[in-house]
Amino acid sequence: MASGIFSLLDDVAALMDDVAAMSKIATKKTAGILGDDLAVNAEKAMGFVSNREIPVIWAITKGSFLNKLIILPIVFILNAIYPPAIIVILIIGGLYLAYEGAEKIFEFFVPHPKEPATEQLEEVTPEQVIAFEKTRVTSAIRTDFILSLEIIIIAMGTVTEAPFINQLFVVTVVAIIATVGVYGIVALMVRMDDAGYKLIKKGTDKSKLLVSFGTILVKSLPIIIRLLAVLGTLALLLVAGGIFAHHINFFHQILSSLPAIIKEFILGLGVGFVVLIFVLAFQKIKKMVTS
Repeated sequence: MASGIFSLLDDVAALMDDVAAMSKIATKKTAGILGDDLAVNAEKAMGFVSNREIPVIWAITKGSFLNKLIILPIVFILNAIYPPAIIVILIIGGLYLAYEGAEKIFEFFVPHPKEPATEQLEEVTPEQVIAFEKTRVTSAIRTDFILSLEIIIIAMGTVTEAPFINQLFVVTVVAIIATVGVYGIVALMVRMDDAGYKLIKKGTDKSKLLVSFGTILVKSLPIIIRLLAVLGTLALLLVAGGIFAHHINFFHQILSSLPAIIKEFILGLGVGFVVLIFVLAFQKIKKMVTS
């Protein structure tokens, strides 16, 4: 009996060792998309009143975990039954990401009616604040779903030859790291200004170093927000372009002389504006019919 238990523990240890090694490889493979995920979701998680930032990020984090709970079994089942279906889902997700990125660029040049600013939200009804948050959270979770799907599929691609139990552990570990890591960093970023104000208050008349560091944190946040808005849009287009370039043979062949990052940006932007034109045309037709 004792020898059987030790043999079982030895097998478990060997499995954990294999999972750790494979998880490290899978995490490296997904590092690029994790960076894009961070840029996109950090930009979406900012812009709320101070006392609502953490609750909003927590709501998005829970949505991200739910996304992965939905995606993991679906990906494993489809991979076992009909692998091409995963590619179709990825391409549909790429169309949405490309559209969202193109729409942001279009909005920059042709401004839409703005949502109430966070400063204004403090002066309106709680119902309006909740509606604003719900819209932003829903948008963030929807985008997270597609990025999570990409992360999980890339992670699975690194362990296709491994036994099922190893695949399950490795992909699950990567999914958890992606969620905790990305939204943990986002939470730290959005609290930069509050941390800065506390350091300034604490350092007044005591430590000029604390005041200086706090001031840097406070002044850096608006710059970071603007930078993330740009990086988030670029990330959407690059992820979409990468999906098209890797999974659609026609797009894989064209612009082959260009560096991959430029090619993926052009593909994401081009497809995104095509989808945007169709969406705008549909909205206009719908408005004409209903008016």
